[in-house]
Amino acid sequence: MARRFVVEADGGSRGNPGPAGYGAVVLDQVTGEPLAETAEYIGTATNNVAEYRGLIAGLRAARELDPEAVVRVRMDSKLVVEQMSGRWKIKHPDMRPLAAEARTVFPASQVTYEWIPRERNKRADRLANEAMDAGRRGQRWRPGGGAAAPEAVLPADTGETAASEPAPAPADTPAPAPAVGWGAPADLGTPATFVLLRHGETALTPQKRFSGSGGDADPALSPEGRRQAELTAAALAARGTVQAVVSSPLLRARQTADAAAARLGLDVRVDEGLRETDFGAWEGLTFAEVRERHPADLNAWLASPKTAPTGGGESFAAVSRRVALSRDKLIARYAGRTVLVVSHVTPIKTLVRLALGAPPESLFRMELSAASLSVVQYYADGRTSLRLLNDTAHLR
Repeated sequence: MARRFVVEADGGSRGNPGPAGYGAVVLDQVTGEPLAETAEYIGTATNNVAEYRGLIAGLRAARELDPEAVVRVRMDSKLVVEQMSGRWKIKHPDMRPLAAEARTVFPASQVTYEWIPRERNKRADRLANEAMDAGRRGQRWRPGGGAAAPEAVLPADTGETAASEPAPAPADTPAPAPAVGWGAPADLGTPATFVLLRHGETALTPQKRFSGSGGDADPALSPEGRRQAELTAAALAARGTVQAVVSSPLLRARQTADAAAARLGLDVRVDEGLRETDFGAWEGLTFAEVRERHPADLNAWLASPKTAPTGGGESFAAVSRRVALSRDKLIARYAGRTVLVVSHVTPIKTLVRLALGAPPESLFRMELSAASLSVVQYYADGRTSLRLLNDTAHLR
């Protein structure tokens, strides 16, 4: 009777693309005993490439143990699992040769694929991070989490070239004290990554009317907004990096989040703190109409983040406090993971502003289009990195 193995594989990139590595473990399916481990730092690559490399390495490790074995592959990459199972087409040119290589290790009849949540893939994730840690130090991963002799590998991306990197420090050199800022060590573990998605258009969006969370209005997506939501969902599914979806409670955001979640095979978690500003008596009005009806209130609102709109609306300072609270809860819940956050203009701009440490008036200096994508990463030491702002390429 053929032996039965479980291969758990993972890969990661600190920057996507950025310094990347993979890890894989082969388990006895009956006893759960680890039979082999493998990991490697692979230089600059994307998450998806690293995940495929982890799959290939895990399959090869299983084949070395028994080429006749029946293998169950478990990964938290929906993209890899669906593509290797034949349910999704492989469109990206970087993925096709990797998938083809993975199929050559075992006959297709001996391998099946299963998606698992990230928290059930901790062994492979740990190995991938150990490989990236070793690569950052200019060393090669070896079993047990140690490192072999230094190699000519480039540490985590700091904007320097390989030629300008200092040589690895001797083993007995004391570790430098933690630093903050550009000169700090680039490896702080896998960050929590927020993919910030503004909802698609409503009937009010092209008219540039105040549309917040106040009053009775809760507009749905327009036909154009639904089209934008579907295009965005397809783009996110093609990337395959999103592991959770969180949405504002407002209908337009929920409809946008539901479209993405359906493509990604995920559920939507609602967070009240992600709702849009309550614009009070200004709800449904254009900027010109507000200036005509409430000129003094508008000027005061533009001058101070502590001033609320007319009629009991919400100040930007109040929005910032609740958005920061939601941010902190989401960072704790999704540490080291990539989460799609579907929200509105003010909350998304606020998250970007807080990540940059920019003043409140910066909210008026950012453009945020309907169904646009922005990305912020949060590291373990509190540092943040704005990776993308107002990207709408997926809509063209």
